[in-house]
Amino acid sequence: MGDVKMTCEGRVAVLTIQHPPANALSSAIIEALDVQLTKIEADSEVKAVIIHGEGRFFSAGADIKEFTQVSTSEAFSHLSRKGQAVFNRIEGSSKPFIAVIHGAALGGGLELAMACHLRIAEAGTAFGLPELNLGLIPGFAGTQRLSQLVGLPKATEMMLTGEPIRAEEALKWGLINRVTEEGIALEQAKQLAQLIAEKSAVSVGHLLSCLVEARQGRYGQGMEKEALSFGEVFASQDAQEGIQAFIEKRKPQFKDI
Repeated sequence: MGDVKMTCEGRVAVLTIQHPPANALSSAIIEALDVQLTKIEADSEVKAVIIHGEGRFFSAGADIKEFTQVSTSEAFSHLSRKGQAVFNRIEGSSKPFIAVIHGAALGGGLELAMACHLRIAEAGTAFGLPELNLGLIPGFAGTQRLSQLVGLPKATEMMLTGEPIRAEEALKWGLINRVTEEGIALEQAKQLAQLIAEKSAVSVGHLLSCLVEARQGRYGQGMEKEALSFGEVFASQDAQEGIQAFIEKRKPQFKDI
């Protein structure tokens, strides 16, 4: 059946997809992820989140066997909307999510990774949306997010051919942020997450909210959102602490207020 396990290391939550052998994103896994997201949102101690997969892959896609149990187009659309809604929670979170990717991120697995704010991958990892090879199309917002990240021409090529690209090419196209040697991506992600966790949760949350506007291409609305957030963040105690710490040449002590 599979599960999504959560552990905490300081202010960083680590979500581990446990659905061998391929960590397929079944309805049960998506539901388990949704449950963990609710816990993370309610926990003020958590300031950054890592998602990774146990075993050989980050996630090699949706659970294709489960598709055989869906009998109507309406039910299939419902499955798509559920996945989209959960992944939208990640993208719209006030806490940064880092996908740590090894082996493969294909289909739904890549769609999950693209919903995260940052992506770190091990060398040689395969990325792709091969749904057309099955006579299907991406259903968890892959058509939208891949186009935003790599540009429409490259996204169109990847989806029409169904052929994966490797981590090194994914880095060149802006699909991922970093490529590491095999076996060290998770440790690098933890270091990055701890660095982010030192920042004020107030400013991080406002920044991510502004970036949602940027990712969705709403330039004018994004500028207005930025201006409003700029003022709201300035009024926070953390901003005053940060400014004072800069003047006094010391490290700020943020309290997330």
